[in-house]
Amino acid sequence: QVQLTESGGGLAQAGGSLRLSCAASGRIFTITGMGWYRQAPGKQREMVAAITTGGTTNYVDAVKGRFTISRDNAKNTAYLQMNSLKPEDTAVYYCAVAVAVGRPYDYGYWGQGTQVTVSS
Repeated sequence: QVQLTESGGGLAQAGGSLRLSCAASGRIFTITGMGWYRQAPGKQREMVAAITTGGTTNYVDAVKGRFTISRDNAKNTAYLQMNSLKPEDTAVYYCAVAVAVGRPYDYGYWGQGTQVTVSS
């Protein structure tokens, strides 16, 4: 079983920055992809950013140019650097890990979620 531990959430002012971390532990043979989702109050969960082992990244339009996803393969850790934060970024952020070969977006494991609150 793979466990994901998230950290880095908290309060930020509009225009500020936060960095989320997601460390994977457990019986891991390979990680093919990692991603970040978020769920705002009263809204459905949405994909925010994703990265494959090859370094391919994808972002939801709302965060392009502001958020950067990265991965430290040696530490099995993913990061989400969030800059130029906006109040609409307020949500619970969840990290996810894919372990299926050839399916880097097939997330089989999820973190517990970390709250990000952005005030104006």
